[in-house]
Amino acid sequence: MMYNWQLQGWPNFTYDVAEVQPSILAFAQETGEVNGLIQGLPDTLKQETLLQLMLSEAVKTSEIEGEYLSREDVMSSIRNNLGLNDTPVYVKDQRASGVAQLMVEVRQNFQQPLTLDMLKAWHRLLFAANAGRINPGEWRQGDTPMQVVSGAYGREIIHYEAPPSTRVPEEMERFVGWYNSVNFPLKGQIPEAILKSTIAHLYFESIHPFEDGNGRIGRAIAENALSQSLGRPIMLSLSKTIEANKKAYYDALKEAQRALDITAWMVYFASVILNAQRDAKAMVLFTLKKAQFYDRYKTQLDERHWKAINKILDKGAEGFDGGMTAKKYMGITKVSKATATRDLQQLHEMGVLVQEGAGRSVRYQLNLP
Repeated sequence: MMYNWQLQGWPNFTYDVAEVQPSILAFAQETGEVNGLIQGLPDTLKQETLLQLMLSEAVKTSEIEGEYLSREDVMSSIRNNLGLNDTPVYVKDQRASGVAQLMVEVRQNFQQPLTLDMLKAWHRLLFAANAGRINPGEWRQGDTPMQVVSGAYGREIIHYEAPPSTRVPEEMERFVGWYNSVNFPLKGQIPEAILKSTIAHLYFESIHPFEDGNGRIGRAIAENALSQSLGRPIMLSLSKTIEANKKAYYDALKEAQRALDITAWMVYFASVILNAQRDAKAMVLFTLKKAQFYDRYKTQLDERHWKAINKILDKGAEGFDGGMTAKKYMGITKVSKATATRDLQQLHEMGVLVQEGAGRSVRYQLNLP
């Protein structure tokens, strides 16, 4: 088995740009709509949208690697780093603090040229709490092959083997040089954003320069490329879309790392970017509906009602899994079954909730037009 970095011509990737054009055109429309929606939001809702997207990216990029963080810790840290908390909130989990700082860095400094020092600084943010296990901010070293494997001990399947550590400094110098000077066959901000983000992520992942955290840094690079090419912080979460179907992501990456023709990878990752933008649009529209919902019912509902409704709203555009039931309402508000049933029926009659099913299977969803 030979990998892309072992092939003659590395790292000169080839691809059929015509295969990617449909996603580029669709993304142009979607990102224009999202940008228009966001520009029309009041400042408070703009801020909420940004925070929710950063939170989603931070949590999901960690989940892809099997690391599950408290959303509350991540949000507190993001707000701390943006100076939104009057008094900084103490965040016990330094992993949450690190990935939150990375999200802020990527969005605030996207206009700067990418440098080796920048990438190492990003890595130090991620692994400040794990300095004893790896070397934060340092390229991998040693003679042991860097392999991506799966399967039980003794029956491992090798999906990819990266260049030896002795080649990493040279490969990374070349990667950064490419990133800051590359030209593409399609001109314009949007084609460049899609093509650069797609290739940059694969290129970086193929070098795999760090002992750990390459996926998270690689996705940050993909996002940085989008923002830099568009000239504004991109409003989407790539990791949320990837995490929804990790197998497709790893399969596409595995195939792309075995050749220099990366057309299939380009089509796949361009679709990830497009779907992430569509998901962000749904989130922005949900934010608008939520604000309208609050304005409509802020004086009509009591504290107990709001406690349950906020639980539904916290689930975002995806909705409350399985709907709100009397049992769930009892758990949230600490009331009896009779009171829960009465409250839910009252909220349904007021038009706040939509009823689904009947009898023991009755459940409710918010009535957000």
